[in-house]
Amino acid sequence: MRRSLLFIPGNNPSMIQTGALFSPDAIIFDLEDAVAPGEKDSARELVFSFLKEKPYDNIEIIVRINDYHSDYYQDDIKMVTSSVDTLMIPKASYDDLLAIINDLEKLKLDVNLIPIIELASSLLEVEKIASLSQVNGILLGAEDLTKDMEIVRSDSGIELLYPRSKISYAAKAYKIDAIDTPYPNVRREDLLINECELALSLGMNAKACIHPNQVAIVNEKFSPSKEMVSYALKVLDAAKTHKGAFSLDGKMIDKPIIERCEKVIAKAKKFGMIV
Repeated sequence: MRRSLLFIPGNNPSMIQTGALFSPDAIIFDLEDAVAPGEKDSARELVFSFLKEKPYDNIEIIVRINDYHSDYYQDDIKMVTSSVDTLMIPKASYDDLLAIINDLEKLKLDVNLIPIIELASSLLEVEKIASLSQVNGILLGAEDLTKDMEIVRSDSGIELLYPRSKISYAAKAYKIDAIDTPYPNVRREDLLINECELALSLGMNAKACIHPNQVAIVNEKFSPSKEMVSYALKVLDAAKTHKGAFSLDGKMIDKPIIERCEKVIAKAKKFGMIV
C-alpha cells in the first residue's frame, strides 16, 4: 500500500542522502534512465554501497535496474542484497519477468517486483504480468508508452485513459498497487493536482514523483480525506450493532459500503492519519 514513490538518480550522492527527508512512501534509486551509459558502473556502486547501511526504517527501498536485454542487467542483478525491498523493471514483458524471477531464485533473493508498462505490447499482457506472485505493483511509464504509440502526451491526459484504466483493473483484480506515471513539469503544481485526481478517478492508488517537491501533494491526494475517514469510522461503528443492510443519515449502508469504509480506515492507519 503506497501513495508516493520518489525517483532519485543513482549517480547523485546528495539526493541519495536526503531523499528520505521529503517523506515518500518509497524511494526509487534509478540506475536506468537517469544514468548515462558511462556512469552506470559508478552509480551502481554508489547506490548499493549506500544501501548496505540500511538507511531507512519506514521507507520502502526500490531499485530501478536496467532493461533485461541491456548490457547492464547482469551486473545490476548481481549487486542486489536483502536491503532492497523491491526491484523496478523497465520495459517489462511477461517472458522477461519470468526470466528475472528465475535469476533471482538462483541468487536466493526474495524481493518484490514493480514492472513498468511502457510498451504497447506490455500493456496488452498486463493481466498476466499482474498475476505473478512476485509483482506487488504496476507502474505506468507514460513517456515511453506515448513514444511507442507515436502520440503526444498532453496536459489533459486523454491519450492515457485506456492504459491507466487497464492497469488499474489488472492491479485491482490481483490486489496490488496501480501506480500512476510521474508528472514531468515540476513547476506546475496545479497540473500535478489535476493529474492526481484523474488517476484516482480511474482507480489508481499511487503516483511516482520525479522531484521531491511533488511528494507532499501526491501524499495528500492519495490519502483518504478527513471527511472520508470520519464517515468511514461512523459507518463501521454503526455496523457493529446492525446485521445486514441498515440506514445511516438517510443513506442505505450495505456490505460493499462497509467494505469500502474498511479499506479507507486501513489506509488511514497505514499512513498515520489515525492510530
